[in-house]
Amino acid sequence: MEQDQSVAAGVDSGSAEPGAMAFDLTTANPDANAYGHNPPAVTAGSAVDHDGGAQAPDVSAYPAEHAALNGTAGEMANYQGAAENGGAAINEMGEPVPEPSYEEAVLSAEEARLWSVVTANSLDFNSWIALIEETEKNAESNILKIRKVYDAFLAEFPLCFGYWKKYADHEGRLDGVSKVIEVYERAILAVTYSVEIWYNYCQFAISTYEDPDIIRRLFERGLAYVGTDYRSNVLWDEYIKYEESLQAWSHLAVIYTRILEHPIQQLDRYFNCLKELASTRALSDILTVEEASVYGVASENSNQALDGEAHPDDPDKSSKPEAENLAKYISMREEMYKKAKEYESKIIGFELAIRRPYFHVKPLDNPELENWHNYLDFIEKEEDINKVIKLYERCVIACANYSEFWIRYVQCMEDKGSLELANNALARATHVFVKKQPEIHLFSARFKELNGDVSGARAEYQHLYSVLCPGFLEAIVKHSNMEHRLGDKESACSVYEKAIAAEREKEQSQLLPTLLIQYSRFLFLAIRDLEKARETLTELHEQLNITKPVLEAVIHLESILPCEKRIDLLDSLVEKFVTHESSHGEGSSLVDKEEISSIFLEFLDLFGDAKSIKKSLTRHTTLFSCKRSILPSKKRKADDAIVSDRDKLAKTGGTRPVTGTDPNASNPPVWPATSEASGQPWGAAYAPQVTLHILHTELMITAIKCLSLLHKLLMVHTLQHTLLRATRNKATHNLQLWPQHQCLQRHRHRQQLTLNNQQQLNPTMAQPTTDL
Repeated sequence: MEQDQSVAAGVDSGSAEPGAMAFDLTTANPDANAYGHNPPAVTAGSAVDHDGGAQAPDVSAYPAEHAALNGTAGEMANYQGAAENGGAAINEMGEPVPEPSYEEAVLSAEEARLWSVVTANSLDFNSWIALIEETEKNAESNILKIRKVYDAFLAEFPLCFGYWKKYADHEGRLDGVSKVIEVYERAILAVTYSVEIWYNYCQFAISTYEDPDIIRRLFERGLAYVGTDYRSNVLWDEYIKYEESLQAWSHLAVIYTRILEHPIQQLDRYFNCLKELASTRALSDILTVEEASVYGVASENSNQALDGEAHPDDPDKSSKPEAENLAKYISMREEMYKKAKEYESKIIGFELAIRRPYFHVKPLDNPELENWHNYLDFIEKEEDINKVIKLYERCVIACANYSEFWIRYVQCMEDKGSLELANNALARATHVFVKKQPEIHLFSARFKELNGDVSGARAEYQHLYSVLCPGFLEAIVKHSNMEHRLGDKESACSVYEKAIAAEREKEQSQLLPTLLIQYSRFLFLAIRDLEKARETLTELHEQLNITKPVLEAVIHLESILPCEKRIDLLDSLVEKFVTHESSHGEGSSLVDKEEISSIFLEFLDLFGDAKSIKKSLTRHTTLFSCKRSILPSKKRKADDAIVSDRDKLAKTGGTRPVTGTDPNASNPPVWPATSEASGQPWGAAYAPQVTLHILHTELMITAIKCLSLLHKLLMVHTLQHTLLRATRNKATHNLQLWPQHQCLQRHRHRQQLTLNNQQQLNPTMAQPTTDL
């Protein structure tokens, strides 16, 4: 076996035992990412300064440059299979293992029922759990059934690390070590930044293999991803426990030193343990070969001095006293510890607010979601992209079901110039974690278009409105707009036409009217094809039921088309809509009908003639004025009339005819043959006059109310001022009398003292006289 380059202590690895061959083949590149690339750069480096003290441990396991973390989009697409979630499994000879066959598995009635439930709704988490429990109960020794249910479940919920552990335990019980390794490798592919899954994997390795190099290599793989996690102390403790069992003191000291570089939980305990280790062991026992050469002492890992080292028997180059070296060793690590504690003080608030760092289908509370956003805001200011990436990876475990965090992750990586990482995160979001949420696919399509991947953007749109959400209008519109931006007008129209054809095949389509309206608008505004836009509108109202949105769109488009207005056609549509009565309560409401009639009257006011206006106005008055609800009292207050009239005018922007407000509207007036100057009250100037009169009256009432309120305020202010002045005068008078009162009190006190003294000297003389 090659020398292990990932162990920080720099110990040469021995030959692996034959039983570890499967593990070595599966992890032929131990430093590679679970997704097939190098791990992130981790500052595991120099525990101390090169100017003095220990040298940095070998950190070849932590390359300086960041590669893609979790594979390409193609690799993630392969992740979707129910039979396998990671890469293809290989056997001890390096040959691909055939995909498992589940044909021999016989299902019970309850299993069959639960399978039908999860097949119909693959996101029904509770039914999946019930199915797993039922399968484990009925197929305790049937590995095929167990594999089938776990493979299918983990394809939908790959972040459930506890079920990967259960799956691996079943394989170890029923099959063998190689299958356990295969399951764990698939697990770290799915949830690479989970401390728990690496902890379980390392525990399995410790219980299975005797070669320390194999176990250390696995620890280093995991720590490269999660070693800086604030909650990674569980994995570090397991590593420490293992090295203590081997009494590998130099390895243990390096581990403690690496821990002190990162602000993780229980940092104080680790620093105290390092000091205790240094005080109970000789310095030569805890130094690596490289560190020993700096301190000038012989390490336990070297029986002879390295070339160029000072020999202990050299009188001119004798080693420094061990106490001095030990103090320097501890001092340098104390500086690292203080620096980590200082950074911990900045993030401790965010970390403590993370109540659920693991994945669960239950939604997170809003405060926790906000905390993640705030934490990301803080960490994005860091210059070290490794910290940013690792926090985002932690975030998208706990917040995996929230598209907003995936979108933010992609945008952050793009802003930092790492398009490969952005594409990787986007692939995981759209293929695995939020693959059924439309917003992530809309974002993906736009992202790919802006970055030159037009075919990828086109595929996202088509998948969205054809497979994920059939007939999704926003995706259809955005796809057509994209084709138009690319200069392909034919493809842009084809997107609409295919969607319209698909909707026509349905017996009842609620989307078709809106789709036709959008297409007509697109043809006029973008394609500039006036005739085709009008044909689409004609088809709209000829073949479909007339609804309020349809009529609004038709009137609007007719008003902006630069051609002769089809007033007669619109009038027939409006009359059909406002006079239609439904016996089953499915017709439009009276309010909708009145609004459409008012909109059409506005249209006629701009483009109609006197005859068309007269006809529509008469219809509007007849249908809606007499159907208004009548107040219980025949007499109304002035304020009620003002509010009522103002609302009626505001409903159509002040342009609606006021015939609807006439109390005699049940007998509508006939349009006069004479001119408007004949004194007819329904002339064109009547509406502005009514409006001005209402506004004037309302202003007068408001002014009177304001004056009354001002008068009351002045009275209150005057009363308060009078009371305050009286109180102040009384207080001033009391202050003036205070000295006189004090003087009188002192005079009375002196008289009493004098009288007492006289009584004591001569009781007879002290008797008061009647003269006084």
